[in-house]
Amino acid sequence: MRSLASFILTSLDGFYEGPNGEFDWPIVDEEFNDFAIRQLDEADALCFGRVTYEHMAAHWPTDQAQANDPAITSRMNTKPKLVFSTALNHAGWSNTTIIAGEAVEQIETVKTAPGGDLLVLGSAHLTAHFAAAGVLDELRIMVCPIAIGQGRSLFEDLKDRLALRLAHVRPFNSGNVLLTYRPSP
Repeated sequence: MRSLASFILTSLDGFYEGPNGEFDWPIVDEEFNDFAIRQLDEADALCFGRVTYEHMAAHWPTDQAQANDPAITSRMNTKPKLVFSTALNHAGWSNTTIIAGEAVEQIETVKTAPGGDLLVLGSAHLTAHFAAAGVLDELRIMVCPIAIGQGRSLFEDLKDRLALRLAHVRPFNSGNVLLTYRPSP
């Protein structure tokens, strides 16, 4: 069975975006990019919710993305991508497949199909939904050393407690800290 991991960045005070959708605070440096490249190389396919997919699809195929970050841009544009959505009818970003229907039911089917590991990027609602349903095998949270005061919490829609166990901690020279969690038995 394929493994399903999720990677998301948060502020020190637990927000994945500011109150108006701001995402100008993560520290992205050479060490972060090396980690991102390795993480992308280990994934067989990238998974997104509709909103994150639309943001990514508007950014990564651009000349600006290619000029600013060619190694990550190449990987983002060539990797197979799965977008979980009940509303999206067309996906113009290369190598994208729309997975319609209820996301948890669909990911269970995808996980049993042949292939390598799956990685959800961003997609806070999808990540929380998968985690709450018990289908997420690993949660990678990169905590950035900034407090933004208000915004949207990764688990703002969580209705029940979610028990996780810390599997790994990796500090970065920038002050970013990668926390890797797995479901608690």
